[in-house]
Amino acid sequence: MEEKAYRSVIKTISWRTVGTIDTMVISYIITGSLVMAASIGSIEVITKMILYYYHERAWNRLKIGKYEATANDYHI
Repeated sequence: MEEKAYRSVIKTISWRTVGTIDTMVISYIITGSLVMAASIGSIEVITKMILYYYHERAWNRLKIGKYEATANDYHI
């Protein structure tokens, strides 16, 4: 079972939104500076989206934990 590349793009964007908010909150707590927190968040959002996309595509090529559904599989 394969996933299309656009699915990885959508997952990348949604995950990075959550991750960047988390990074900005932690950065604000540590630095006490909203400007510094926004700077850190804006840099990491780009680098981590790129890294996640390629990580996701690499995992899509692996067969670990995947199987093909058969006619005998129970579906709800």
